[in-house]
Amino acid sequence: MNFEDYRGVWVFIEVKEGSIVPVSLELLGAGRKLADKRGTELAGVVIGSNVKHISKTVFEYGADTVYVYDDSVFKNYRTESFMKALLDCCEKYKPEIILYGATSTGKDLASAVATDLPTGLTADTTELDVEEDTGLLLASRPAFGGNIMATILCRKYRPQMATVRPKVMKALQPDSSRTGKVVEESIDLKEEDVRTKVLEIVKETSRKARIDEADIVVAGGKGLGNKEGFQLVHQLADVLGAAVGASRDVVEAGWIEHHHQVGQTGVTVTPKLYFAIGISGAIQHLVGMKNSDVIIAINKDPNAAIFQSCHYGIVGDAFEIVPLLIEGFKKSLAGLEANHVGEV
Repeated sequence: MNFEDYRGVWVFIEVKEGSIVPVSLELLGAGRKLADKRGTELAGVVIGSNVKHISKTVFEYGADTVYVYDDSVFKNYRTESFMKALLDCCEKYKPEIILYGATSTGKDLASAVATDLPTGLTADTTELDVEEDTGLLLASRPAFGGNIMATILCRKYRPQMATVRPKVMKALQPDSSRTGKVVEESIDLKEEDVRTKVLEIVKETSRKARIDEADIVVAGGKGLGNKEGFQLVHQLADVLGAAVGASRDVVEAGWIEHHHQVGQTGVTVTPKLYFAIGISGAIQHLVGMKNSDVIIAINKDPNAAIFQSCHYGIVGDAFEIVPLLIEGFKKSLAGLEANHVGEV
């Protein structure tokens, strides 16, 4: 390969129900830093039906160029149709780096594109950097059960590609004055040419807030002893209107379902307030919550690793401390409600 032919950082812009999936905006922020370091442009690739208007938002969040494939054949995500569009774009413009969100769609598309090009793909990345002179992408992710951070390189092929976990990068503040170049593209693909058909879309509904969208997360670990002890987490979460999180050990022990797991093999969260109760602080867990605005740790082991990563730490027995917190929060919230009624 002649690496001189490959220039630019691209972000696959995932669109769901007419709106950009948040991780794509986060990746525009990360991609902007990489592109600036390389002295090249940042581009977004938008594939869908009636999605041309998405370009404005992509520019506001940092892109210089937007490649748009807008056709009814792209109304619903299917590997075959989206892959053909992205491969077409790659062949024409030869990007140096392509970033995808580590969502079900992003992972599926990235792996298909990587196989067809062929090139390398780093999955579930949590840190990104680039060598200024060579353009070599430094894509880092936890490895060996989260015990080390591995930086993976793609020395021999281009484009270099990575899927990036949601919530680990920061989106830029949108700038409504930013504009750029829209490049409208198309491929010769008809509905009858696509082997997979979408017959029905079934939406899962739940009254509970998703853990990755919650402002407050109360998480518990094996330090709570057993499933009954873990109920302390639920009780505190109920008082605060928070989502419930858990460490991997708790999930593997069967105390709570997997979708509550925070960490490398679970969900990444960035709430305003995160309680880590009876959690030791293994790197597998930290990678999923370290970007929370405020972290409060409760553990009876004063040497627990979690105390190195929290903003506030309480050394003591959770079964003594958490009930006091619950009682205190109940009184505070009751006082706020009383004051509000009085004002009305």
